[in-house]
Amino acid sequence: CQLSLKRSEMWRAAVLLLITGCVCASVPEEPADRAAPSDGYCSWITRAQPHGAGGRREGFSEFRLRVEGDPEHYQPGSTYRVSLYATNPAYFRGFTLIALKEGHNGDQEEDYAGNFQIIDEEDTQFMTNCPPAVTESTPRRRTRIQVFWTAPPSGSGCVLLKASIVQRKIISFQDEGSLTKRMCEKETTDKPLLDCCACGTAKYRVTFYGNWSEKLHPKDYPRRANHWSALIGASHSKNYILWEYGGYASDGVKQVAELGSPVKMEEEIRQKGDEVLTVIKMKAQWPAWQPLNVRAAPSAEFSVDRTRHLMSFLTMLGPSPDWNVGLSSEDLCTRECGWVQKVVQDLIPWDAGTDSGVTYESPNMPATPQEKIRPLTSLDHPQSPFYDPEGGAITPVARVVVERIARKGEQCNIVPDNVDDIVADIAQEEKEEDDTPETCIYSNWSPWSACSSSTCEKGKRMRQRMLKAQLDLSVPCPHTQDFEPCMGPGCSDEDASTCMMSEWITWSPCSMSCGAGVRSRERYVKQFPDDGFACTHPTEETEPCTVNEDCSPSSCLVTEWGEWDACSATCGLGMKRRERMVKMPPSDGSICGAEVVEVEKCMMPECHTIPCLLSPWSDWSDCSVTCGKGTRMRQRMLKSPAELGECNEELEQMEKCMLPECPMDCLMSEWSEWSECSKSCGKGHLIRTRMITLEPQFGGDPCPETTQKKTCKIKKCNQGGINSDERKRRKEDRKKRRNKQGREESADELAGCKMKPWSAWTDCTKLCGGGIQERLMTAKKRYKNAQLTSCKDRKEIRACNVHPC
Repeated sequence: CQLSLKRSEMWRAAVLLLITGCVCASVPEEPADRAAPSDGYCSWITRAQPHGAGGRREGFSEFRLRVEGDPEHYQPGSTYRVSLYATNPAYFRGFTLIALKEGHNGDQEEDYAGNFQIIDEEDTQFMTNCPPAVTESTPRRRTRIQVFWTAPPSGSGCVLLKASIVQRKIISFQDEGSLTKRMCEKETTDKPLLDCCACGTAKYRVTFYGNWSEKLHPKDYPRRANHWSALIGASHSKNYILWEYGGYASDGVKQVAELGSPVKMEEEIRQKGDEVLTVIKMKAQWPAWQPLNVRAAPSAEFSVDRTRHLMSFLTMLGPSPDWNVGLSSEDLCTRECGWVQKVVQDLIPWDAGTDSGVTYESPNMPATPQEKIRPLTSLDHPQSPFYDPEGGAITPVARVVVERIARKGEQCNIVPDNVDDIVADIAQEEKEEDDTPETCIYSNWSPWSACSSSTCEKGKRMRQRMLKAQLDLSVPCPHTQDFEPCMGPGCSDEDASTCMMSEWITWSPCSMSCGAGVRSRERYVKQFPDDGFACTHPTEETEPCTVNEDCSPSSCLVTEWGEWDACSATCGLGMKRRERMVKMPPSDGSICGAEVVEVEKCMMPECHTIPCLLSPWSDWSDCSVTCGKGTRMRQRMLKSPAELGECNEELEQMEKCMLPECPMDCLMSEWSEWSECSKSCGKGHLIRTRMITLEPQFGGDPCPETTQKKTCKIKKCNQGGINSDERKRRKEDRKKRRNKQGREESADELAGCKMKPWSAWTDCTKLCGGGIQERLMTAKKRYKNAQLTSCKDRKEIRACNVHPC
């Protein structure tokens, strides 16, 4: 290795040492455009070995490579955000990032998978000597970089994302677990089946559980107006798509996403005719979340058949710009020619691409042009309620359960999936087919009434529904009441377990504030037996409870312990505490003897590993200028004592800032000389002019006058004739004045040259950001006594289009 190097080349050589594995006593000189070694494309990156005086401590993970959402599989062609970061107080100065097909060593271009995209050109760039690799733009301290990576096409297999780090000394860590991310291609079996071989039909119940609450999603949660819009969907064929990732929202989807209205969406669905089997609808939910013992989860039933075996729906979470959850083309047909038994899926919100807002209550900002539907991520925008600087997965806001409740008609897979299927199939066969026209819109059936007979004699029970709309008056709508036979309690062979009960509500407080008492809990009947029997399951439970066994007059009642406070030390040994309150003091007036404060030791990381204990960053200062481009600063303070070691962290940061452009006043040329008097005798006028060299910009002062005129008076004109001497004198005066004016203005003649008029200004060289225009004056005629050097063409230049781009 060479031993001399200019300071400006030091970091480029340092990165090269990382890549090639060269270890020298001092940094070698390398030209900026050094070619890659000739032993095989970029393989020298993958063979870089760890260097540095103490090596690498096992298990130390201060650096980490992360893919947003921590996926184990990639979707071919999808784009992911990749972050490389250091945990405080670590940092790195340089890095290298590659995506390599598993089992390949990087000798050929085909060994590399997918494509990186630069997010910040000031931070990252593609490596000159190895185009698939990303490296730093400038060597400096940094704790995080981010790039986009687009996954390779289908059939590429597993991929290894690998990072190398340049820290204080030249060290590479690309083979360590935290700096290598393995992702394999997502199985194609996750995609909906295009053709279904199942026979008959199946009936499903879809239940929507909204989990969007302030407890799970506390950031900026809209307490007053939170809700789920009316849910709308359908069971449909593969020829119709309600919505999909990467597609554009229809007018119906846009209306749901922005306004929460399903009207247009339902109209679009019904216009698809035979492509749709069932329209799926549920009511809006205000507020968005309530306990299930207060409000049951909404549900709806739908059917599927061989050609219409896909199910889709969507609902808006409001208020929001255009955020929704839902399923898209969920396939309920199995490869074994049967019907899926159950689907349970957690849902994260997605953006319809019609509004550019980033918070729940952002003002309307239409996306122009309209963007594609995409899932929200935790790194979309710092103001987003789902933002996570670490790029973690978004906590689901809802869960949907799709469960098969019956099958009808001859089934291809004759063996039922389980005993419940047999019962459901038999029960379904006994039911009459629903012949309700699609033009009749009803409410759901009410629960069955109690049986009219209280004995084993046959009676009747009734249920009702309400006709909400009749879309076609020429098509009659069926009855709104339904009757069926029943018998009194105890006359049915069916077990009372057909009752459907809710979950138990939490226990009530103990009936006694001191000593032994009882507490109770309740549940309710969610669904009565189909035969009208009363439910025999208990709806209330009680159990004994004891509160504060010491019930003497001097005893007191206290609350449960609260959470532990944060440790008092940021490193080393500290203390933490927790408290509880006195709910009921002793009845004899004495002081409560129970402890209300508890303190214990806590251990934080060793202090010598954190030489830099820093205060938070201050707010950014005002921009250094009042208009145009400037800079702003922020600072933080070193809080740790010097005994802990030297701290090299930045205490001051500076960044560029941009304010509205500064006003630019009109600029004018100097005034020309006054012209000769317009009259040879009597009253006349003189004129002088000037040019606009720069038009006013950004509210600058307007341009003043470009022409001035003043009167002139030559001696009174003689009424009689003028003698020859007077005419000769006046002729010589005029000639002198013309020669003087020609020399000063150089408009017509230049030292023996007669000049053409100025040409028109050329087009501006730029449309914005400041360009130039020019014009020419060329010689029209050269006199015999003219010298070559004094008779030249002239050129003028002026600024144009100075407004910013």
